Amino acid sequence: MPLPDRKLEGDKRGDTIRIMERLDRLENVVNQHIQETPGRGEDGQADTSFSDSSLFAHWGQELSPENRRVALKMFQYYGYNAYLSDRLSLDRLIPDLRPDGCRNITYPLNLPQVSIVFIFVNEALSVILRSIHSAIKRTPSHLLKEIILVDDYSNSNELKEKLQDFVSETNSKHPGFIKMVRHSKQEGLIRSRVSGWRAATAPVVALFDAHVEFNVGWAEPILQRIKEDRTRIISPSFDNIKYDTFEIEEYPLSAQGFDWELWCRYLNPPKSWWHKGNKTAPIQSPALIGCFVVDRLYFEEIGLLDEGMEVYGGENVELGIRCIGHAFRPPASTQTGSSEMHSNQANSFGLWPKLEGMSWLV
Repeated sequence: MPLPDRKLEGDKRGDTIRIMERLDRLENVVNQHIQETPGRGEDGQADTSFSDSSLFAHWGQELSPENRRVALKMFQYYGYNAYLSDRLSLDRLIPDLRPDGCRNITYPLNLPQVSIVFIFVNEALSVILRSIHSAIKRTPSHLLKEIILVDDYSNSNELKEKLQDFVSETNSKHPGFIKMVRHSKQEGLIRSRVSGWRAATAPVVALFDAHVEFNVGWAEPILQRIKEDRTRIISPSFDNIKYDTFEIEEYPLSAQGFDWELWCRYLNPPKSWWHKGNKTAPIQSPALIGCFVVDRLYFEEIGLLDEGMEVYGGENVELGIRCIGHAFRPPASTQTGSSEMHSNQANSFGLWPKLEGMSWLV
């Protein structure tokens, strides 16, 4: 008999463990091609041709020349150390970097459920799996309604076959728990977020990139804030996963704002926040950088994101103009083409009368 339209009815802990076991089996698939990686170079000598690559500044000195070539090729393709990621456990330990006060806060059990949306295009399979694994493990089972994977037209066979096998196997036991949305052309991050929102059914939607790792206690404070006021849009507290070593680097507490060119910036929290003397308090911000969590129906009421914008950039400022969000700490920035960014920023100007006459800044 199919499960009710909830996350995991019945033995939630046992069901969660079984899903994670299937993730572990898929991790073994990733490890298969690791065993086929060539060993030391034929001459056994160190290769100095990679000395200029930042990838090897703090990692990989012990690798053979051939393995360095493999690691560098993967780094140039993914932009992070996918070679190392493939060799890290999906269940690796990460430090709990929350302010001390966060550990002592208790939350009610009747918080709204959340749909977690992961967006990716040609992401390393191990990175996506670790995102899914951490979401399942570190989100209370009664709060996680479903996981939605939005593939923005990847051309990787690994993501088409092996990832789909995991989704199909999971859904054979728990129908609808993992949804896959595949685009027929590349739409960009903005429209991909909207695609994920359209597939979501939980009261709250969390829109994330697929190269994140959730930490303990991430969901409850966010869902509590939205339960108190459904018009809040929350940017979770983010730390940095170093691109070369995959070590976790703590980010300072920041607000999220923008400059006169409408580029998002990390800002020092306002004096009013510091005067509270409470590092667990949320930081009100006029813009959102990166991932965010929002009441599903409220997001529709305010118009979602502007699907006329290309790739990403500008939509976070435009969203902030319509609804001031409550942020905790921002994620790292990424790079993309500047022409799309400037077009998106120009669109944002039209929504804020106070900025009329200043469009020459973009």
